[in-house]
Amino acid sequence: MKFLLLLGLFATLALVLSQMARAGELPKVGEAAPDFNLPDQDGKTHQLHDFAGKWLVLYFYPKDDTPGCTQEACAFRDDMHKLTALGAQVVGISVDDGVSHAEFAKKYHLPFPLLADKSTEVAARYGALMNLGFFKFAKRYTFLIDPQGRVAKVYQKVETSKHSQQIIEDLKQLIEKGNK
Repeated sequence: MKFLLLLGLFATLALVLSQMARAGELPKVGEAAPDFNLPDQDGKTHQLHDFAGKWLVLYFYPKDDTPGCTQEACAFRDDMHKLTALGAQVVGISVDDGVSHAEFAKKYHLPFPLLADKSTEVAARYGALMNLGFFKFAKRYTFLIDPQGRVAKVYQKVETSKHSQQIIEDLKQLIEKGNK
């Protein structure tokens, strides 16, 4: 009996690990950013080409109204004037639904779109999907996309309290580099 239980546990672990491995590859710097077509917290649909000509901070986050996600979203909110001054727009994506996004955005006065990736297809295309079988959520990854729609920078290790400021500093460097 113990052998069957152990075998079942091993099979479950193997399945979970194989699902995690299928999450998709990260887009590489210089490549065209994967397109998306997702509704925001107000039901408005957004696509990548809507942001053409602007820098796009496309950040994936695990769950609305959780401590780390709230800290990250509020930092972007608080730095929005600096980001827009650099020609950037912020967009958050998680697998939560539009109702959850609307409550989260209202509660914290978030002035940017939160896109609902209920099918998890966009998170998978960006390599940002954590698939644990019955539970799927977006990894905390950010993609800085240039005005031509190419990936300029990928952030896989995000410190929520400092991430917005890190984006601002990197944007300044990328803009300066592009003007030379």
